[in-house]
Amino acid sequence: MSEPAAATPTRLTVLAGPTAVGKGTVTAWLREHHPEVWISVSATTRKPRPGEVDGVHYHFVDDAEFDRMVAADDLLEWAVVHKLARYGTPRGPVLEALEQGRSALLEIDLQGARQVRERMPEARFVFLAPPSWDELVRRLVGRGTEDEAERERRLDTARAEMAAEPEFDVTVVNHTIPAAVEELVELMRS
Repeated sequence: MSEPAAATPTRLTVLAGPTAVGKGTVTAWLREHHPEVWISVSATTRKPRPGEVDGVHYHFVDDAEFDRMVAADDLLEWAVVHKLARYGTPRGPVLEALEQGRSALLEIDLQGARQVRERMPEARFVFLAPPSWDELVRRLVGRGTEDEAERERRLDTARAEMAAEPEFDVTVVNHTIPAAVEELVELMRS
């Protein structure tokens, strides 16, 4: 049974890291095992992958709707990712969760984390790192969701993202999903 919402706003936690490090898998495990944590659902212009559900994994929107959200300042952050699709965090639900005193998590890319740092510097910024570069490459290739050109584009992006680790408040190494989630939850409680 979850505890009642706190009377005062909580601190936002921002989780970012290189492509294929397991951010989505960590977030899915967190959602399943820690339902008390509110997790933001990003909007994106990319097409759903097999098994992804609109409104659960992402809000899948077309370019016109994304443009409208940007123009209305409805996004806390947004970016073009992998030089292809746009992703963004709807602002209203984040602020509402924090005002209700809920533990709140954003799982976003590096560009988005930098924008959130400008708008909400009081947030806690967590870098999810792979155990090694070779393991990151293995995970990316093992997903089988991208063609060779897309894998190379993502690896180029990942190299730049790995170099940004010092910008974060703390690093969690994703050796295993359960251990990474428990470390993240402990950080959110502190």
